[in-house]
Order: sequence, then C-alpha cells, then structure tokens
Amino acid sequence: MAAMEQPVLGLAGGLELRPWRLGDADALLAAARDPQVRQWNRLTVETERDARRRIEGMRERWGAELSAIWAVARPGEEAVGLCGWGDIDLAGGSAEIMYWLLPAARGGGVAVAATRRVTDWALDELGLHRLRLCHSVANPASCRVAAKAGYTLEGTMRGALLHADGWHDEHLHALVRGDARGDRRSASGR
Repeated sequence: MAAMEQPVLGLAGGLELRPWRLGDADALLAAARDPQVRQWNRLTVETERDARRRIEGMRERWGAELSAIWAVARPGEEAVGLCGWGDIDLAGGSAEIMYWLLPAARGGGVAVAATRRVTDWALDELGLHRLRLCHSVANPASCRVAAKAGYTLEGTMRGALLHADGWHDEHLHALVRGDARGDRRSASGR
C-alpha cells in the first residue's frame, strides 16, 4: 500500500469512494455531531482543526499500511460518508471494515454498495484472506448491511465494545477469500 496512491473506486448511482481531503473537514465534523454516527462509532471530533488532523492521520495510516479509509461522495462534492479498512494486517491477511453515512445518504443501499466495493478491493488488490465486520447487536441496520454485502454472521462477542451508553455485545461477521461473491461486483458499480 505504501508504494501506491490510494485509488478512487467507483460506485453505482454516481458516487465514488475517494481519499479524504482537508476540504471534507466540515463533513467529518457533521458526522461527529450526528446522533446515529456518535451512537455506533467512536468518532471524536470537536473542532474543524480536529477534523483536519484526523484526515491527515488517515493519509499517514495509509502510508504506514495500517488503514485504508475512503470518503463516500459524488465527484467534486463534499463527503457524505466513510467506508474503509482499519486494523489492516497485510502479513496475516486480515482487516476490519468501518463505515458510516450522514443522514442524506442513508436508506438507499449506499452502505452496502460501498462495503461490497471495498471488500472486492481488499481481496483483489491487497490479497487479504479474512475480512471482519463488527457491530453492536443493538444496531440492526449494520446487521442488514453485513448480510447484504455477503458477510456471514459468526457469533456474538459479549461486552466487546464500550459505547457512550455502556458496554455492548457485538455481532462478528466475516467474509473469507473463496466465499461466493455472486453479483456483488455489478451491484457495487464495477
């Protein structure tokens, strides 16, 4: 990863996954203030300066081969969401997906399409073997995204993640190289 630039990945519906820009700081700040994003993600951004630092950190973690985070956006427009990989282990062949959408982008299948697209990229371009998707059991929307994107529910991790309202059990979903990908490519805009 360190030797390549982060690519722009096309999505259906005129959207793309592109590297975060400093000009997206307002979108990151809006996400940090959105009640649903705050409930299900550990996104702590208090100021525009914090948002810019976080965006710079995304670039640094790409270069250090630790994460690959994209902005979900229409070409030339500000971000409406985030999708990508954290906890990348190139030697071990694994990573964990993360995603969120601002209210205007929710409900139209964007999270599923973005998840499918970055999944294909992780398998085909990075050559990863096992991809994880974890979410609070109290978040049925993420459970639906996981299922529609082809991730198998493997079980429940008890008291696995501390949210603002306390410890949550987490569902663990995974997709392993060789699992059927079916029509995922056409649905993700590839």
